[in-house]
Amino acid sequence: MSDIRKIAVIDIGKTNAKVVVFDAASGQEIACLRRANTILAGPPYPHFDVEGLWAFILQSLRRFGAEPGFDAVSITTHGACLALLDEAGELALPILDYEYAYPADVIADYDAVRPDFRATFSPRLPAGLNAGAQLHYQKRCFAADFEKVSAIVTYPQYWAFRLTGVLANEATSLGCHTDLWCPAEGDFSSLVEKLGIGGKLASVRPAFEPLGSLKAEVADAIAIGRTIPVYCGIHDSNASLLPHLVRGKPPFSVVSTGTWIISFAVGGNVDGLDPARDTLCNVDAYGRAVPSARYMGGREYELLTAGRRPPDNAAIAAAVGDVVARGVMLLPNVVEGCGPLPGGTLTWYGEPEDDAAYFAVVALYSALMTQTSLGLIGAQGKTIVEGPFAGNLLYLQVLAALTGREVVVAEGGAPSGTAEGAALLCGIAPAPVQERSYHPGAIDLASYRALFFKRLSERG
Repeated sequence: MSDIRKIAVIDIGKTNAKVVVFDAASGQEIACLRRANTILAGPPYPHFDVEGLWAFILQSLRRFGAEPGFDAVSITTHGACLALLDEAGELALPILDYEYAYPADVIADYDAVRPDFRATFSPRLPAGLNAGAQLHYQKRCFAADFEKVSAIVTYPQYWAFRLTGVLANEATSLGCHTDLWCPAEGDFSSLVEKLGIGGKLASVRPAFEPLGSLKAEVADAIAIGRTIPVYCGIHDSNASLLPHLVRGKPPFSVVSTGTWIISFAVGGNVDGLDPARDTLCNVDAYGRAVPSARYMGGREYELLTAGRRPPDNAAIAAAVGDVVARGVMLLPNVVEGCGPLPGGTLTWYGEPEDDAAYFAVVALYSALMTQTSLGLIGAQGKTIVEGPFAGNLLYLQVLAALTGREVVVAEGGAPSGTAEGAALLCGIAPAPVQERSYHPGAIDLASYRALFFKRLSERG
């Protein structure tokens, strides 16, 4: 759409919320405002400060409407989040914080009604990370308020509704471990009928669809005197995936690194998916199932390296040979209860001789965990790494050696994945990206990997 040159992207993460202006020509964020995403303690339960977020969104859009300007609005948010609206379009119940843990009897009752993993490819996750568990809790524990619910919408589409007045759901948010969606069928799961909410769920619309224009009162509030289309919106992990889907040809995999390391096998298969090993299906912007795996790799790295200043990459790389020769390694898990190799506690074998060796062991461990996740989801083709680990040269080299496949990262100045993905919903062309490649063969880690899994087996 040649008339859309700048897009205002509303990007609400679990920790922070941003409004950015994305420039279609350069592929860069050219303006950004942010604030903390506050959790209110209650009553009736911990919930998001949506009115504080709404005030921030309006303030940001008003400021950016004047400079640098924008021609459309797109939205991306974290998952595991639903809005329950009454007939007037107001919240019938506050939007629940997915980290809130429910009473044991409520959990047991939910486990009895949730669908089988092979139907939804949603593993059972703690607290409210399965959004279906949130609905079950709200219906059971707040029955009178739940009776007032007229419409249920996914979180990006809640903000689209506030901007346009149009109700919608969308598959990327429904497909992110909610228990509510069957990726193979592209339809709601049996849980919808069991919860009696079929008539309350807004219709499912494509992420790429313009739902409508800014409502008159919103346009007045942000001092915009022209028609601004608002696009349906997308789940944030799938926003990060979308630019790669547009630029690349399957099969390939994407490893998105941050607090979580989330791997997507585009063109992969579901045969190896195991709910006990943190594998699942996401649903991409086109409605297709994408085998995925996750573990808390960024958090583990932070815990392992806290208080240590890393040597330069050359020093760490030089330490690898000795580390591998002596079999110095650590076994999972640093963060217990998640990842592709669950059930164990952090175990060291041998002792690194210095900081360079220590960081080499941590990089080897992180790459081994990532490679295991990729194997579970049937990853093939090149592996694209984005986020903080894209700057960890040893991790990239080791991952290439372990997988036997090319690993690539974007050169400096790559656009923000979530903002670019949300902006692409508006029909703009993706900006070209230069890639840097790492190839198998530079390091031989076959014996080290075999020893890692031998020790895992012996530890039990």
